[in-house]
Amino acid sequence: MKRLLVILLVLLFGAGAFAKTRVEIAEENSPAIVAINVLKKDGTTFTGTGFVVSEDGVIATSRHVVQDAMYVNITFNTGAISGEAALLDIAPNVDLAIVKIGARHLPTVVLGDSDFVLPGQDITVIGNPRRLHNTVTSGLISQVRRKSDGVIWHQISAPISPSSSGSPVFNEQGQVISVAFSSYQGEGNQNLNFSVPSNYLVRLLQKNGYTPAVASPEGQEVPQTLWDRITAHLQKSWQITKRLFARLTQ
Repeated sequence: MKRLLVILLVLLFGAGAFAKTRVEIAEENSPAIVAINVLKKDGTTFTGTGFVVSEDGVIATSRHVVQDAMYVNITFNTGAISGEAALLDIAPNVDLAIVKIGARHLPTVVLGDSDFVLPGQDITVIGNPRRLHNTVTSGLISQVRRKSDGVIWHQISAPISPSSSGSPVFNEQGQVISVAFSSYQGEGNQNLNFSVPSNYLVRLLQKNGYTPAVASPEGQEVPQTLWDRITAHLQKSWQITKRLFARLTQ
């Protein structure tokens, strides 16, 4: 009876956005995934991954990719190479940075709300491991970790290799829910990788005057009017309630 009640409530209030296949996620988002080419101040070179978050050339990546850089430019999946990229800002407490190039009408990703990420959730990662552009891998959110300083990390099982730092981690709706930045190295460690939740990136962009495309829990872009924000808040509360019902009826 309880399970029937949950099903009826979901039908009445909506079951959320439909999941996409990995093929769809890759086809829709690969044009926005880029390689970050870095010349460090010590003369060494480094390549990481980034993704376009604003059509006028704002790109997100990991902080350590562009740290101590003397020169940065961007390679797109078409082979096109940008002029010099300028560092816009770095996050104070997580491994995130945003850079900007002179461009217009670039393809962008949509950011998801990382407050709704749960262990066991299916993910897709698109990056440039070993400079192999637009490599698609899959895995799970292994756990949501809270550090002693309150910072939240996502532990993920998707393979992360050198040059993959800054790769976007997508949920089943094709929304970026975190940014890959690190992995445990050493013998016996397999797929112990970590990413920064997307809400840290949203705040970094807003701090710099950018309003990124952010999806609501139902898969639509977050509305801006007062009434729509109230509606979105109610939808968010309903999502949490649905999860509580699901757990109670298991």
